[in-house]
Amino acid sequence: MSWQQIKVNTTPEHSDAIETSLLNFGAVSISFLDAEDQAVFQLEPGGTILWEATVVVALFEKTTDLAACVQFLSNDEKVTNQQSLLIEKIEDQDWERAWMDDFNAMQFGSKLWICPSWQTPPEPDAVNIMLDPGMAFGSGTHATTSLCLQWLEQADLNNAIVIDYGCGSGVLAIASILLGAKQALGVDNDPQAVLATVDNSARNNLDNSVISAYLPDQLPSTQADVLMANILCAPLLELSSLLASLVKCSGSIVLSGILEDQADQIIEQYSQWFDLAPPAIEDGWVRIDGLRNTITPPS
Repeated sequence: MSWQQIKVNTTPEHSDAIETSLLNFGAVSISFLDAEDQAVFQLEPGGTILWEATVVVALFEKTTDLAACVQFLSNDEKVTNQQSLLIEKIEDQDWERAWMDDFNAMQFGSKLWICPSWQTPPEPDAVNIMLDPGMAFGSGTHATTSLCLQWLEQADLNNAIVIDYGCGSGVLAIASILLGAKQALGVDNDPQAVLATVDNSARNNLDNSVISAYLPDQLPSTQADVLMANILCAPLLELSSLLASLVKCSGSIVLSGILEDQADQIIEQYSQWFDLAPPAIEDGWVRIDGLRNTITPPS
């Protein structure tokens, strides 16, 4: 049996309304996807996790007439890209195999790889993270995650304590341990991300003596040699004093999830506590990193 599919670009606040419209036109299945594999950190626990650029994917039976649906959506201001409203024919197939075929091992720097569990690592002697794509974002495909992994790959992490704030899948915490850190602590407001970090750590043969994950108010009192925060500009600004307080004197901070036009705000805020390096840029996204100084203690 074949199906029809429509993908609708929208924003989180309009996603429910778009879903309702699609169901009214006969959609038999609705999915929400991240348009950019964007990093996310919820400031408020318990909220629905959606991304700044969200795609609502609707599946229809092949006999459904979608002309009226497309016409309606093309005039709907809640749709952020009307030109993308195309009807796709989806043939019935082995969906699990087709999904798996979309993901391949990715290399970061000279020695770090992320590999889906169903594939043999291309370089068995490299540092290989076995990580499957999932709902807890952060599989390495987005530029923000890539920028952080590139920083970790070249850093001296020997015996370091690392905090991964906004840990998602735990990829940065896991990479830290495999690259030489002695302890990594993941932090996330989403309980599913906390569980995903623990689960993915176990899949990489790491136990809770070296890697653990917490909700923010459960994080043990500690200071890190390296703090990674691959979240978004707004929470980075709001949490700046807290994040600075979690970094040892002369320790490193690595911030990502920042668009190019947001970099100056982050630099101005964090330069109170850190000597910052020039931003690293990839595909319009920015990584800002630096060393903790002793000029002004966080309040």
